[in-house]
Amino acid sequence: MEELSGLDASFLFLETEKIPMHIGGVAILEGSMKFEDFYTFIQDRVHLVPKLTQKLVSMPMSMDKPCWAEDPDFDLNLHIRRTKLPAPGSWKELRYLASQHFSNVMDRNRPLWEFIFVEGLDNVSQVPKGSVALISKVHHAGFDGKSGADLMAMLFDVSPKPRPFPAPKPKIKEEIPGTMGLVARSAFNLVTKPGKLPGLLWESGKAAFKAGYLSRVHGIKMPTLPFSAPKTPFNDVVEQERKWNSALLDLKRVKSLRHIVDGATLNDVVLAICAGALRRYLLDKGELPDKPLVAMVPVSTRTEEEKNAMGNQVSAMYIQLATDIEDPLKRLEKIHINTLVGKLYQDAIDARSLMGFAEMIPFGLAGVASRFYSRTALAKRHSPFFNLVITNVPGPNIPLYLAGHKLLANMGTAPVFDGMGLILPVLSYNGTITISPTSSMNLMPDLDLFTKYILDSANELEEAVQQKQTAMAAFNALLNDKSDQ
Repeated sequence: MEELSGLDASFLFLETEKIPMHIGGVAILEGSMKFEDFYTFIQDRVHLVPKLTQKLVSMPMSMDKPCWAEDPDFDLNLHIRRTKLPAPGSWKELRYLASQHFSNVMDRNRPLWEFIFVEGLDNVSQVPKGSVALISKVHHAGFDGKSGADLMAMLFDVSPKPRPFPAPKPKIKEEIPGTMGLVARSAFNLVTKPGKLPGLLWESGKAAFKAGYLSRVHGIKMPTLPFSAPKTPFNDVVEQERKWNSALLDLKRVKSLRHIVDGATLNDVVLAICAGALRRYLLDKGELPDKPLVAMVPVSTRTEEEKNAMGNQVSAMYIQLATDIEDPLKRLEKIHINTLVGKLYQDAIDARSLMGFAEMIPFGLAGVASRFYSRTALAKRHSPFFNLVITNVPGPNIPLYLAGHKLLANMGTAPVFDGMGLILPVLSYNGTITISPTSSMNLMPDLDLFTKYILDSANELEEAVQQKQTAMAAFNALLNDKSDQ
């Protein structure tokens, strides 16, 4: 059996009935795909991703982290459902269906994933009639954004003709230990954990020294620390019902905006677009803090050898979003500087070593602490860890196909929890980029308005860039005229 890492396990003990901890999304597939063909396609490929046929095995009395083991009773029918949008079959009905599906936790007694095959997309803008949607959920304990993208790569092909793949190998029957065997396994792990502590403390000391060196010697201000973000309406206790939506942008147009700031990246521009939407949304409510909002930006720690491995291998940067700056270009410049500082500290600190501290936390104690935090609404009583999460997962810039049907759009979702009620998964694919906010109904019932502000913010930034480029061109032309004279 494969034991969960400490980080993977954290997504289990954070989960409650009102806080589902899955990632997933909505994909739009062109053409009149039949449900039977889709079912057969998944049936033929499900063996390519081991986590899809494995379930969790819990330790007695939650003494230790659970393990993944092959589900002897795996039944594909429990993981694939079929439905049809009610009339008129528009984007409104699709996003409502997705929101409801994303509101519910999955049954831990079987493999932790679900697909909903959605027909009836009769009036979704820019989507050909007869197209279908695929709403997906996979538990965050088994997948992060990067391994989720790898899962997509295993299911999709780069041409309409599906590629050949190996047939499933005969499975070796996996004997799950009895109660005494599981207790012995947990006891061994508990006994050996203290031996790992000196190494972790040594790595932490080195990281602190490197961070101090950057601050004292080079005068580089440290990034924002947790619990120092300002309070906003979405940094409160969440309820079960989710709100989900997505904004689709032209990737080429977004990429072109980075050239206005020397050295700026696509990620900087995406952060600036999100910051503009947040600023406008909070200004409308009279709730914009004087201090800039802070985004937690996940950073993959995967090596090349681990790129197809499942599970979570991420660290984080805490980036100030300059929401206190009105001018969109100055906001982009400030965010670019903030991300550079964040990367410097990220490189100085061995994130993979520091993640090892998650292995030291007793699983049962962590679960009790998490439930206590949620039950007592402690999120109301302290400053936020950070205001929101913005996670950017790059995808292929070529068309993908599922059983011969072209993937038109790919939009993501991810968990929110008490104190952090807004997340913005960002996915790029085939010339488009999607920013898909997910929140709790009680915190952001007007999430659709915020989604519109994402589009408005992108347009505002593009207009500001064009105005500056025009002014620079006119200035350069004037200089050339004077030099000719």
